[in-house]
Amino acid sequence: MDLLLGVDIGTSGSKGVLVTPGGEVVATATRDHAVSSPHPGWAEHDARTVWWDDFAAIARELLAAPAAAAPGARVAAVGLSGIGPCALPATASGEPLRPAILYGVDTRAVTEIAEQTERYGARTILDRAGSPLTSQAVGPKLAWLRRHEPEVWAKTRRLFMASSYLVHELTGAYVLDHHSASQCTPLYDAAANAWIEDWAEEIAPGLELPPLLWPGEIAGTVHATAAVATGLPEGIPVIAGTVDAWAEAVSVGVTAPGDTMLMYGTTMFLVQVLAARRTWPTLWGTAGVEPGTYCLAAGMATSGAITSWLSDLTGRPYADLIEEARGIERGSEGLLMLPYFAGERTPLFDPAARGVVAGLTLRHGRAHLYRAALEATAYGVRHNLEAMREAGAGTGEEARRLVAVGGGTKGSLWPRIVSDVLGRPQIIPTYTIGAAYGDALLAGRAADLISDPGAWNPPAGTVEPDEEGVRVYDELYELYRALYPATSDIVHALAARQK
Repeated sequence: MDLLLGVDIGTSGSKGVLVTPGGEVVATATRDHAVSSPHPGWAEHDARTVWWDDFAAIARELLAAPAAAAPGARVAAVGLSGIGPCALPATASGEPLRPAILYGVDTRAVTEIAEQTERYGARTILDRAGSPLTSQAVGPKLAWLRRHEPEVWAKTRRLFMASSYLVHELTGAYVLDHHSASQCTPLYDAAANAWIEDWAEEIAPGLELPPLLWPGEIAGTVHATAAVATGLPEGIPVIAGTVDAWAEAVSVGVTAPGDTMLMYGTTMFLVQVLAARRTWPTLWGTAGVEPGTYCLAAGMATSGAITSWLSDLTGRPYADLIEEARGIERGSEGLLMLPYFAGERTPLFDPAARGVVAGLTLRHGRAHLYRAALEATAYGVRHNLEAMREAGAGTGEEARRLVAVGGGTKGSLWPRIVSDVLGRPQIIPTYTIGAAYGDALLAGRAADLISDPGAWNPPAGTVEPDEEGVRVYDELYELYRALYPATSDIVHALAARQK
């Protein structure tokens, strides 16, 4: 029996799955790891002890599962994904020179973002690269390395992300997928699907830009050294892989123009698939997973992180807080929250934004705060979807399906609130186990083992909006949108003191 291995490297943990070509999950494995933050605003992973060691341990654990040990069973292909965009500088032979600088949660390159925006022009960058320069962008982080760690930069010849580093360790290939490259702003031309070599040479002189593949293309095969380290069969194909959110979109069938994924997690992330390229100054525009497709993406800095904070603060488990919040009326009895507890990414791009709780009285308790947090993240999703709609104004291309994924979909309250705030139904797929499932699907397609990708993960149900809920939240959403501009000057002054 052929099996497909998918492994995803996340911010705080990694996950692997073994899947049959028919889509049945036969084994899973996880590993926890930490983010290093040696200075305020920094977020890093050690590529070898986090990315590679996690992968090798997960592969060995899955290969020891009963399904993999059954007579005739074999892993036939490997798919990979990981957090991104990241910046891991390495030597010409692929040896990491320092820990990887992570995606938009790492905010060290503020000066370089401003410098590159002035150098190339905000409009030109948006038109050519697809996204504005923010803490998510790789180009400013490379410039930061040149300026602040010249001894590292002097040895830097290659650039890796989590998925491409694993591909290199498994196969020896130095490649990057088009989607990940499209997040290396401003180094990638999103219209031409190619590197912007003149800008790259100016920003990162001497860097050998990796050849580009689409995420589902085969990058190479497992070599002998990697086979010993992981237990995987030598010679099996490994795909190029991609950034985790896009692999998760594949896992739930969000691949056709008009499909939109809402990822409920520590942060909230949205991916909308497009037939034609669009740009918008408050969103990220990227290459899609499939050749000839494009995406608009949005990401909130916090969502589930706030509920975790409230759980820790009150000493109450999630199940209790959810049940208590379920008994609170819509609108949290006059409580309104801004969910910007770690700044905000899209559509504000304001790292100095902060959380606000308005309307507090002595009768409000933890249940009100918990429900207000869920409502705040729902308002943030609506704000981002409105930006996506504005970006497509006049094109005739609208979001036709909203597919919800992630741990937050497992309880009914949060997705119910989101559907009421949006006034839109959300599809809940059968499997919401994450990007690793999408990695396995892409690997199976590359190995010609899957005849019907659409049958892998059929819908399990739909969350429909409630008419009264829509009416109440429409009114409160207007107050939510007014609260940020009304408080931003005060909040920014407080944020400056927090440094």
